[in-house]
Amino acid sequence: MSIRLMVVDDDDSIREIIKVMLKDFEIIEASNGFEAIKLYERFHPEIVLMDVSMPQMDGVEATKEILKIDPKAVIIGLTAFARSRGKEMLQSGAKEVVEKPFTRKMLKEIIEKYASSALAET
Repeated sequence: MSIRLMVVDDDDSIREIIKVMLKDFEIIEASNGFEAIKLYERFHPEIVLMDVSMPQMDGVEATKEILKIDPKAVIIGLTAFARSRGKEMLQSGAKEVVEKPFTRKMLKEIIEKYASSALAET
């Protein structure tokens, strides 16, 4: 079974980079927190890579809302501001926070870490 990821970031170029880095996975894209919630309800991806700082609805609020829909959702925060916003993201229910810039290897390791448990619950 393939892993379905949702990449949530208001920066088109970041989403594009992640898609290239993780081309082996099925990827759903969202450009803000509201869109992420709607797409999560529709597709229930195994793992969500969530930018923390976004306009309209940030990753912290979107994470809380997604976890109301699915308390077992696996959400990984992505941020250039890990020191200031990372704790906030973890408190909202994210499993981990990855600091930007990140490498393909870092993302793949995190996905592999959570993929087996995410697939076991489906």
